[in-house]
Amino acid sequence: MPCKSCLVLELQYDIQLKGNQNLSMMEKVVNHFKRRGFLISANEDYFVIHESGVREFLDFCLDYMDKEHVNFRLENREWQPISEIEDILEMKWIDEVIRKKSVISYSQPIVDASEEIYAYEILSRFPREDGTLIYPNEIFTAARSRGRLYALDRICRMAAVSYAAVLKKKTFINFIPTSIYSPEFCLQTTVQLANQLGINPNQFVFEVVESDKVDDIDHLKSILNYYKQKGFQYALDDVGEGYNTLEMLADLQPHYMKLDIKYVQGVSKDSEKQTVAKQFLAKAFEVNATPLAEGIESREDFEWLKENGYQLFQGYLFGKPSLNPQR
Repeated sequence: MPCKSCLVLELQYDIQLKGNQNLSMMEKVVNHFKRRGFLISANEDYFVIHESGVREFLDFCLDYMDKEHVNFRLENREWQPISEIEDILEMKWIDEVIRKKSVISYSQPIVDASEEIYAYEILSRFPREDGTLIYPNEIFTAARSRGRLYALDRICRMAAVSYAAVLKKKTFINFIPTSIYSPEFCLQTTVQLANQLGINPNQFVFEVVESDKVDDIDHLKSILNYYKQKGFQYALDDVGEGYNTLEMLADLQPHYMKLDIKYVQGVSKDSEKQTVAKQFLAKAFEVNATPLAEGIESREDFEWLKENGYQLFQGYLFGKPSLNPQR
């Protein structure tokens, strides 16, 4: 049976009561939500209800309970004060985005030293009904807060795989490793879709996004090994920040390593950035990874990076993300 994070279901909230005043009301509160059909379960000092009953509880809590001693949590995460629940309720719109699969795939070219297109990175964009776009940071923050990170990451990944069939080029696809419970289960639909579309696995490069630092390296390795077994390649982003030892990089064996934009822009005139860029390059070559510089906007930076040994390049200098891929 799929884990609940794979589906778009109504959220469940654990509500914890502390203090004599609040605990004295526990039985009546639990019975009320049982009658209303919102109750899932009850324990000694907390109960679990569907989100549809949360605002009703919040109204009662603010009027009759000591709210300083009321906490809540989602998916067995850390307990939070009830005062913070409103923010999560207001982010309910993300559930509709996921349900409707409201994602559009944009592509940005990655070029070689001759400025020929080597690959595309697929970037997810999220349209509103009025045609404007929701910023990725806003949408992933909402998904993380509501426990919808896996579901959002999945629809983005599946849309990108479908778009790769149109591109017919090597395709970089971002993914969030901490959203994946088990690669054998959570990633199998990605593999199945690629097979159904008849796409050679070697066309795909799955990229660990820089915005999600990985603490559990063993879990990341299990994901990357799964991709490797299926014939896919993978890239590590922001290597200088998150993966700072050669031993770790050699263990992960990335096919590509991306130099972060903060070390790229202005590198032709900044000696400190040049030092980082050269150290990065040496690391990449030592673990047999292809070095890629992202965020290039000036010809001077491109020329410096190319002359110093970088092999792949990405940035506005070569093309902005767009609906229609450059050829």
